[in-house]
Amino acid sequence: MNTTNILIAFLLTFFAGLCTGIGSIIAFFAKKTNTKFLSISLGFSAGVMLYVSFVEILLKSKKAFILGVGEILGSWLTVISFFAGVFLIAIIDKLVPKFENPHEMRKLEDIDESKNKKLLRMGLFSAFAIAIHNFPEGLATFVSALKSPSLGISIAIAIAIHNIPEGISVSVPLYYATGSKKKAFFYSFLSGIAEPIGALIGFLILLPFFNDIIFGVIFAMVAGIMVFISLDELLPTAREYGEPHFAIYGLILGMVVMAISLLLFL
Repeated sequence: MNTTNILIAFLLTFFAGLCTGIGSIIAFFAKKTNTKFLSISLGFSAGVMLYVSFVEILLKSKKAFILGVGEILGSWLTVISFFAGVFLIAIIDKLVPKFENPHEMRKLEDIDESKNKKLLRMGLFSAFAIAIHNFPEGLATFVSALKSPSLGISIAIAIAIHNIPEGISVSVPLYYATGSKKKAFFYSFLSGIAEPIGALIGFLILLPFFNDIIFGVIFAMVAGIMVFISLDELLPTAREYGEPHFAIYGLILGMVVMAISLLLFL
């Protein structure tokens, strides 16, 4: 396995994870959220993820399965692994409490001191929830970059974009609860670090067994995970910011950019 590709894969995963910290910094210094830009960005990220999942990642998964077990069984395993990824992230999403409502975040400045404990709990649970979600995302970025650095870059950028508002959702309640920017940034940073940690654990566990079948399973599951994140988190969150049309414009733009980038690397 190419050492350079492994290094690039870890760096891309680390970059994507660190963007939660960027979101934390924006939360401290941005006096007003640009909802139009945020909606377009979230839509763009969803567009990239959806297009690359269906057009590129699933195709690579199917090819790997066919090499390992033949066309008919390989096609079935691709579909099964895809929905296994969907169900896995859906279960994780169901089990982990979420506190990422942007409308609630806008009202945080008006909350009095008596609710600091609730805010602190909200921020800590947000950090925990995002850390859990970032594990499979980190593995997705890493495996993609391992197989194709150009594909890994596209996925890392898409994940990085939606990690920024996740960082905001962690840091804002913690900041208003504790009054400490350092603490808010620290927990936001920790939730992002889960991505490279997920990649590292996955790499160490899977490396001895890495073959066409394992690659096919991981890639199909990654596609399922990314589709679920796009439809369940990115697009709904973009619409909650009150800019549904901008979210769709961003979605289409993300697909166009992803399509062109894949064509350029043929």
